[in-house]
Amino acid sequence: MKTKYLYPKSSLQLQKFTIILLLVTFCLPLSLLSQSNRRMLNLTEFTVKMGHNSQFKEGVKMWKKCYNDNNGTFKWNMWQRFQGEGNVYVLTSTMNNWAELDKDDEDTASNNCRSKAMDFIWPHVEKVQYNLAESIPEISRPSPLEGTKVVWTYNVKISDYSAFKEVTKEISSTMRSSGGGIRGTWYNVVGGGPDVADFFIAIPFVNFAELDKDTDGVWEVYEKAHGKKKADELRAKFRSALISDWAYLYSYMEDLSSN
Repeated sequence: MKTKYLYPKSSLQLQKFTIILLLVTFCLPLSLLSQSNRRMLNLTEFTVKMGHNSQFKEGVKMWKKCYNDNNGTFKWNMWQRFQGEGNVYVLTSTMNNWAELDKDDEDTASNNCRSKAMDFIWPHVEKVQYNLAESIPEISRPSPLEGTKVVWTYNVKISDYSAFKEVTKEISSTMRSSGGGIRGTWYNVVGGGPDVADFFIAIPFVNFAELDKDTDGVWEVYEKAHGKKKADELRAKFRSALISDWAYLYSYMEDLSSN
């Protein structure tokens, strides 16, 4: 798996085995497009120990320099969570398909730099959570936003899959026709622990200033297109399908990324 290069080998093996076991009931059959339009998103969440933020960042920079100096080919983005408990970073990378998990290519650069991670990153990490998500092209924006520096994520755990599917398809259709286009990318999270979302949408922004713009939200767009009664009914169906929801902002850390 492509996020392996910062991890001890035994951790990678356990992660790959767990991912394969968790490929079960939460795959959302929404896409009318070909499978090749889907993307797999690897997410590795680092919670940094209190007071260790500077050391963690310097450790990642050291590992990055070592890896690039050794002609490593792995590409990743690092994001810092803007709110919530603890000091959290999320490393993301992508795969084209599940078949990439079958590859076990030896990476000389990662082997040469393993000691950098063990000595200068891991001592400053409180905990790590690995997750894997699959994009849902049918209800997502058609392409990434160039120059993205901020991402707003809205996460949901659901109790009614059918209602959730109906609402997201209806909202996405309206955003395409009346809202200037779909603003984010929906992902289906594959497996995970009890606190992990079932689905989330990631909405990109060029900077924080874009959040100051007075833009209609999806429910306002839907109400203007279909009327208040229908909007209220659809919103009620959506809320009834949820167990819980939450949102975070993430800022892009260019000096900790390599792409």
